[in-house]
Amino acid sequence: MFITAAVLAEICSALPLSGSIYLWAAESAGPKHARFFGFLVAWWACTAWMTFTASNCQTTANYIVSQLAVWEVNFPGGVGNDNIQWRALIWAISEGMLLLSVAINYLPPKFYSGVFKFSIGLMMLDFFLCLIWLPIGVSKTYGFRSASDVFTMTYNGTGAPAAWNWLLSLLFTAGTLTGFDASGHIAEETKNASVVAAKGILSSAIATGVLGFITTILFLFCTPDLDTVFALDAPQPFVQIYALALGKKASIFMTVIAVVGLIMNTTVAIVASSRLVFAVARDGVLPLSGWIGAVDSKGQPRNAVTVIYIFAAALLCTIIPSQVAFTSLVSAGAAPTIAAYGLIALLRLTMTPNCFQSSHFKLGKYAKPFYVCAVLFNALVFAVDISPFEFPVTAQTFNFATVIFGAISIFAVLSWYFTPEEKWLRKDQILKAYETVDHPEDE
Repeated sequence: MFITAAVLAEICSALPLSGSIYLWAAESAGPKHARFFGFLVAWWACTAWMTFTASNCQTTANYIVSQLAVWEVNFPGGVGNDNIQWRALIWAISEGMLLLSVAINYLPPKFYSGVFKFSIGLMMLDFFLCLIWLPIGVSKTYGFRSASDVFTMTYNGTGAPAAWNWLLSLLFTAGTLTGFDASGHIAEETKNASVVAAKGILSSAIATGVLGFITTILFLFCTPDLDTVFALDAPQPFVQIYALALGKKASIFMTVIAVVGLIMNTTVAIVASSRLVFAVARDGVLPLSGWIGAVDSKGQPRNAVTVIYIFAAALLCTIIPSQVAFTSLVSAGAAPTIAAYGLIALLRLTMTPNCFQSSHFKLGKYAKPFYVCAVLFNALVFAVDISPFEFPVTAQTFNFATVIFGAISIFAVLSWYFTPEEKWLRKDQILKAYETVDHPEDE
């Protein structure tokens, strides 16, 4: 993914525009096929980013309600997704978290820098507490796992063949393998965007990868034995692990940090997704594009933020009738993004390998090897994301990401076919951008 980030940074530097990822795909395809791939990735990206918002809110709710399991609070009907009262509680908390994150997005732009810095500070506090406090607590309670357990032990709870069971572990890190293109989506609001936005893609991917690797190894050493882990009944088992290692009261502190961090995470996701929706609407594709693509007196796309809120709030409502339905919807969140990463690399390799000379992050002699690597790796991750999570496959365990991704792609093709060229991504616009990034005015 570091290599994928480098591929995206190269094109982001040449095309630092809001809604960047679908424009990157369009220009990477060259003038002849630009509109088709632009439509395809626009649909993929909008679906993915708008679903991330709802998914984050439900994750936040899971941290909060898991404290009920820590303190052994009796809940009417019992704790579990088969209890409609329990699902209603998670839904209500999720909607509240969504409303709070959207409210932060309505703040004046001058507060955004503070919000971003606070988010980073809180996440680093969480990281260092896990790095220092958690191991101390584990050493005084149930003890560490052995190095043999951490590095050699496997467990197959999926029913998949051993090799594919191992590959399914990529699902655990799926959240950290995507989303680093966010800085490109707010490029038009970034000073010196051709350098800063592209650098943001690289630095966020590298920081997440390095710190995420350290965290994963740490958690493997600090996780209780499997019998204990499988006995944990909270929606977010780490809350109970904190309680086992640090004590019940300390688990509240760690939960609060996680919840506030997730609220900030959702806030940033809304910033990125609203700019993506704004850019697509500005080009005239979406219904009510004139309203969605408008900005307020401070140049902020508040109407696009409202659209994100309405979509995410409606998506969260599927929790009430069926947790499986909601999980199926959000399971498709990562797949379109991964597909877009791989597709852009493939188009750069096959269609425009020598273009975008205006980039400040040109890959030079490493370009084609990087493109090949990004295509192959993202293809593998995409295959994992849409594969069954359990075998044998039943109606209850079926991964609907394949159906959702297929439907999104069909809608994209239909909208490309029926949308007149003069309404979105006109050929003259594509050619102008294409010439600009290869022949910058200052050269």
